[in-house]
Amino acid sequence: MSDDPEPTMNISGGREGGGAAAEFDPATADTRAERVVDRLGELYWQKTYGGQDAFTCLVRTILSQNTSDKASQPAHDALLERYGGNNVDLAGSLASAEQSILAETISGAGLYNQKSETLIDTAEWVLEEFGSAAAFDAFVKDEDPETVRETLLEVRGIGPKTADCVLLFAGGRGGVFPVDTHVHRIYRRMGIAPPNADHEGVRAVLERDVPAAKCGFGHTATIQFGREYCTARKPACLEDPDACPMADICDQVGVYPATDEVIDPAETLE
Repeated sequence: MSDDPEPTMNISGGREGGGAAAEFDPATADTRAERVVDRLGELYWQKTYGGQDAFTCLVRTILSQNTSDKASQPAHDALLERYGGNNVDLAGSLASAEQSILAETISGAGLYNQKSETLIDTAEWVLEEFGSAAAFDAFVKDEDPETVRETLLEVRGIGPKTADCVLLFAGGRGGVFPVDTHVHRIYRRMGIAPPNADHEGVRAVLERDVPAAKCGFGHTATIQFGREYCTARKPACLEDPDACPMADICDQVGVYPATDEVIDPAETLE
């Protein structure tokens, strides 16, 4: 198992920060996907969805692309220390940033040259389209979710997962199930999504089969489950079927305990 377990005081700050134990009943689930999410509710806390500043959330998600939270969080903190602050419009601050200095500031996040360019371009877009980070925040929280998603996807460097995270963590929108590498792997491995489904294909299945009120929790809890149990190369079931709380409802697509082999689910179709 991973050495990155669910903390007692998670990112929502436990009960004091608005967090709550998930109270889902797998016996009442209408689909396998919902049953998985309900099982995850027996393991993990619900986070706080919504309420984050939209542009800050967008910056955080861009920094997290293709890297771990452990690496991207210090870069995020350094960025806010240099370019944020009270009464500072972060979009305006980043739009006028020197790219080389911004790259150095976020170097711990990896791909820092590319990400610094994306951050500056995105900040400029926010100012051109909305006038300020505050106006962008209002757009994300008040506009129709599909309109927000389509608008974000038109911006270079913003993909579906980034757009969905902004909708979930800033907009607090129900029915949004962002698909990162853990979510993409796990639901294909379980046999809930087709083995060759891309990220958007997995998202379509989950948002169809998981009730809207459970999608946000499903996203964050699945990530934690992927870190602890269903890792890419050595899932818990490889050595002990009973070690995984999902063993009885998982198809183990691409996982072969008899030969100690693990492949991407899509490769099972070749």
